[in-house]
Amino acid sequence: MNTLKKISKKKLIFDIVTVVVIALFTGAAAYINDYYHAKDVDSYLQSTGQVKVKEIKEGYFFDGKGTEDALIFYPGAKVEYSAYAPLMNQLASEGIDCFLVKMPGNLAIFGSNKAEKIQEKYEYKQWYMAGHSLGGAMAANYTAKHEKQFSGLVLLAAYSTKDISDADFPVVALYGENDKVLNRETFEKDKTNLPKNSVIHEIPGGNHALFGSYGAQDGDGKATISGKEQQKETIDVIIENFL
Repeated sequence: MNTLKKISKKKLIFDIVTVVVIALFTGAAAYINDYYHAKDVDSYLQSTGQVKVKEIKEGYFFDGKGTEDALIFYPGAKVEYSAYAPLMNQLASEGIDCFLVKMPGNLAIFGSNKAEKIQEKYEYKQWYMAGHSLGGAMAANYTAKHEKQFSGLVLLAAYSTKDISDADFPVVALYGENDKVLNRETFEKDKTNLPKNSVIHEIPGGNHALFGSYGAQDGDGKATISGKEQQKETIDVIIENFL
């Protein structure tokens, strides 16, 4: 009788653990599959006379007129990576080739070292790291571990949790005036992690989502400028400080 009770108890525990595991996997799958989809980006994923666009293992490669400078970009959390194609394409047309990285589950935290593979395959005189929101934080973390390999860092509505204040390269941090997603308190506090000559730039009328092309983001403020305007100002600031 005791043996039967032990078997029943073990089966009950096994059943409970199985249900919990299934629930966790189901919840994780639902979370990962609930993401912001890219909108109106098809034309920016096509090659033109100025920019050759190629789908690579790591994401997309935007090969523009420049030959010495390249930027690796990590997308924001739960955002389809191709949503940043307009920004990357236009930046490439200005002289900085761009690598737009596809992240597992659309979360850069699961692919924070992907820049390594890109740098192993391609050769440039100057490399820059960049990212939006969580992607920016992960880009900063990677840069902190490989400072000697980079000539600059771009943070879009993001901050560095790692101390890179002694870095000898420029850091450009941009955010929208009406951004309600970015934690401003943390952003201000973590400014001390950046080099003293960092460029902190607020985009008047901008918000969190308009660095990409994926529509409105939950909890964000309303922009009073267009996505094209926010992205153009972003590109102008990057070019001014890196080229």
